[in-house]
Amino acid sequence: MAEVVLVRHGETEWSKAGRHTGRTDVPLTAEGRRQAEHVGAQLAGRSFSLVLTSPLSRAYETCRLAGFGDRAESCEDLVEWDYGSYEGATTEEIRHSQPGWTVFAGGAPGGETAEQVGRRVDRVIARIRSSPGDVALFAHAHVLRVLAARWLGLEPAGGRYFALATASVSVLGQERETSVIQRWNL
Repeated sequence: MAEVVLVRHGETEWSKAGRHTGRTDVPLTAEGRRQAEHVGAQLAGRSFSLVLTSPLSRAYETCRLAGFGDRAESCEDLVEWDYGSYEGATTEEIRHSQPGWTVFAGGAPGGETAEQVGRRVDRVIARIRSSPGDVALFAHAHVLRVLAARWLGLEPAGGRYFALATASVSVLGQERETSVIQRWNL
């Protein structure tokens, strides 16, 4: 089994402020662009049989600046979690009216549940498993966290256990017949 490289997009003003950024197309900051170029240095010399990116500009731009934009395919299933009415809010702001809220347990009014995001990433995983070589995915924190959970056979809400920093690189793979995390949040 080949490796699956997960790349979270670089910093945006909203990620820097802790705002839930789902479908709003927030651009990378100057620091986010530098981070994306650093991802390119980390992945220099890697060959991928498949490169998929969320169509949102922060993920696509990270992919492009990392040097893979010319081979990347846009993948709607890698779009970030739809936060519905919580779009743009911080967890602290949401918890004023919903104490103890997390997106993994509570979902988002007018948005998606963990199970809905899980169904999307299951389609991505099926595509990964049919690819003949290493795969790179450029996307967003919560959708990639759910993807990692599903890769391991966990319920979608299991993504709550996997924090991802901006412009982080993580690697999924196989150990014999078991799906594993090889490296996380580098």
